[in-house]
Amino acid sequence: MYAREVQGTVHSFGVSGKLIMNGLVMYDRETGTLWSQVLGEAVKGPLAGVKLRALPATQTTWAQWRSAHPETLVLDKGGGYRSDRYASYFSGSKKGVLGSTRNDKRLPPKELVIGIQGASSAKAYPFRTMAREGVTNDTFEGRPLLIVFDDETGTGLVFDRLVNGRELTFGPSERRSGQPMVADRETGTRWNAVTGRAIEGPLQGSRLEQVPATYAFWFGWSDYYPKTELYAGVDE
Repeated sequence: MYAREVQGTVHSFGVSGKLIMNGLVMYDRETGTLWSQVLGEAVKGPLAGVKLRALPATQTTWAQWRSAHPETLVLDKGGGYRSDRYASYFSGSKKGVLGSTRNDKRLPPKELVIGIQGASSAKAYPFRTMAREGVTNDTFEGRPLLIVFDDETGTGLVFDRLVNGRELTFGPSERRSGQPMVADRETGTRWNAVTGRAIEGPLQGSRLEQVPATYAFWFGWSDYYPKTELYAGVDE
């Protein structure tokens, strides 16, 4: 997800019908510039080289989201939520429309990962590793990060571990009302792992900063970021 403001002007975007390494290419209606959805960068046109500001987003189940945000409004698709036209693609072996480019064999091509992009590097966290760990304290480009994964709903989120200038380390806690919880070892505060909000303890009311991240198939992520670091897990 990206902010639509570019160089002080709010732009509107559409689908160009083009692909770059299986990734959607957008265009903005104001200048006709083409943008890579994966990179968030203009690739051709008057704004070539300009980057959109990435925003954090959450991919989860409707039940999980509604439990955390009961006031949510939903786009009415006239029954369009009843089925997923891409279900067979997710379960099959086909790698996008164009196939993979680099064939990085560190993971199976359609292994799902949570990818993060930094100023000069990228890193991927495999779903299967995160499902085993649940809660991971890591550092990326010098930034202390918390990666949480709820295997029950397939929800993966990345947060900054700095709170009021203090670096916290986290471990799993119990579920409450269907919501996964984490607790920091420094203060014992309990945090909702979906919203990042502290709900009980000395830091109650504080909120972890969510870091923009991308759900992707391994073949797609490694095509765009061939030098990506791959998180191996604490026990590997």
